[in-house]
Amino acid sequence: MSAAEPPGDGDHQLLVLIDPLARRYDGESVRIAKDVLSAGAHAKICFADGPDEFARALHRRGSRRPVVVGDDHALLRAVSQLHRERELADSMLSLIPVGAAHTLELSYALGVPRGAVAAARTALDGSARRLDLLVDDSDGVVLGELRIPAAWPSPGPPHTVWDTCRTLVASLVRPAPASPSGSSRSHRLRVEADGVLLNDLDRPVEGVSVTAQGDGGLADVVIRTASGATHTAEAKAVTVSGPDFRYRADIQVAGPVRTRTWTVRAGAWGLVLPTAGA
Repeated sequence: MSAAEPPGDGDHQLLVLIDPLARRYDGESVRIAKDVLSAGAHAKICFADGPDEFARALHRRGSRRPVVVGDDHALLRAVSQLHRERELADSMLSLIPVGAAHTLELSYALGVPRGAVAAARTALDGSARRLDLLVDDSDGVVLGELRIPAAWPSPGPPHTVWDTCRTLVASLVRPAPASPSGSSRSHRLRVEADGVLLNDLDRPVEGVSVTAQGDGGLADVVIRTASGATHTAEAKAVTVSGPDFRYRADIQVAGPVRTRTWTVRAGAWGLVLPTAGA
């Protein structure tokens, strides 16, 4: 459900989208963030009951600037929707990070402040920064790092029933573990960067990572071969092909696919971050 909050000083028109998982994980941080934002802005608060209501509220935001209260999943959901609606270039997002530590790694890496109060104040008084985006040929987006094949960090124990569900789903699609001998698996992948062949199928690799540099219009490409060598390159577009492979884009796993191309979109999305020197 949605509710309008009393106006603040009139300098801001905000739509505060509160992810349901954030409310379940840390209701007190959600309350603090809501109070800070409502005191400093004309804020419409949306307590989304699920992804569908979250999407409807974002679509109907009008001229209000979206402030997402949640974790990396919620941020990626908002960016993905605005990209699909072709409204990302004209939008500026803020994030109040609420969630388990392993679900906020991307947000912190992007420069979002830790803590509800600091993040809410940044949403009110921070500076807009345009960031690069990796977009694939199926219209998927990557805010941070892409790993091929899918790499699975150790997230630690789940803290809520929603985390438990996420962990269960992850276990169902997780690739088979390495053999007991401890030898790493190798993969036959062809990697091209801006049309230049970096690796072919005859040289097995342990993995490939692609990371947008932030605001430079280029991505860093790192190839780790099965022999232990590492090769790096910079590119605007990266194509990976080979036998069916899964890939991890930020905190989501996709595939299997046989080929996929990612292209850097310079300054494609905006995030409000702390003002330099503040």
